[in-house]
Amino acid sequence: MSETTRKKRAIVLFNLGGPDSPAAVEPFLFNLFNDPAIISLPNPFRFLLAKLISRRRAPIAREIYDHIGGKSPLLELTQEQADALQTALNGEDDGYENRCFIAMRYWKPFADDTAAAVKAWGADEQILLPLYPQFSTTTSGSSVKDWKRACAKVGLTSPIKTACCYPTNPGFIEASAEMIKAGYERACAKTQELGIEKPRILFSAHGVPKAVITKRGDPYQSQIEKTSAAVVEKMAIEGLDWNVCYQSRVGPMEWIGPSTEDEIERAGAENKAIVVVPIAFVTEHSETLVELDIEYGELAHEKHVPVYERVRTVCSHPKFIAGLVSVVKQTQDELDDKGPDDYTVETRGWWCPDEHSCAVAKQPALKPGVAGHASGIFQGK
Repeated sequence: MSETTRKKRAIVLFNLGGPDSPAAVEPFLFNLFNDPAIISLPNPFRFLLAKLISRRRAPIAREIYDHIGGKSPLLELTQEQADALQTALNGEDDGYENRCFIAMRYWKPFADDTAAAVKAWGADEQILLPLYPQFSTTTSGSSVKDWKRACAKVGLTSPIKTACCYPTNPGFIEASAEMIKAGYERACAKTQELGIEKPRILFSAHGVPKAVITKRGDPYQSQIEKTSAAVVEKMAIEGLDWNVCYQSRVGPMEWIGPSTEDEIERAGAENKAIVVVPIAFVTEHSETLVELDIEYGELAHEKHVPVYERVRTVCSHPKFIAGLVSVVKQTQDELDDKGPDDYTVETRGWWCPDEHSCAVAKQPALKPGVAGHASGIFQGK
């Protein structure tokens, strides 16, 4: 098909975002906590509380970002993923000219600016692709809702279809299994030298309050478990010792568990080597580079864990990028067969490959409470 007749397809990648300088830390935190998906208070109370939290936590957060150069690497790494995905998609002879755009939820580039760029490019269709393999109302749900708001603001009306989740996508699972197996083998070499048992794999995901799961019908925890089980099956290691756990717990509410900290302490008590896998993250950022590498590494040392091995995120692994290509194709098929999502902000209309659990999960009502999927930053993460 000639270039002039190819449809323009915008692939909009969603992620959390992160401060690009020390001065950006406080406004980034404010944007985070002013999201009703994180703090479900009505305004002006949410605004005032977000101001208070961000001002109080900013100095601690700056210290954390000092460990990784004073800013988040998330945008640069996401841009690498976008470039790789765009190249792969444009290598397909399927009648589309593809361009990948990035919309961060809490820092630049914001949805408003990205929506304006998509409109200026003249996109005929949009595929919305959260870089969260497992759906949560606090991450993907919030980003899609914000994107629809931004589209209405700038007058972007081209048809959209959302890829809400891909917890067992073959490319994602294969890339993860390959990287985890390499980390496991490194740890095994160390345990053999020490004359101790083979390591345990800890699939560590960002935690959420239990109420997010039980009251919203959020599928996040079940999808984390599905991803982990699929990776273990792909690795095909007989007798593998593994568990799922959750990091970044904060505050008095009951959170899903077990916590990663508790699992590290248990490993120390059992003289058990561990391989820690950030299974919910596809890009390196403060919660992997600081929380897992530094804070949990120090905790493992304090608790006498004999071996602590941390596996990197999939980032732009070729198999993961190939997996994203397949997600885009599946989502395009749904758009062609069943029509676009509803642009109305308060409704869904998207398709869900995971038994439609994402499509029926409830966005938070405006009532007191901290939902906090991104609550690692509540501690300054």
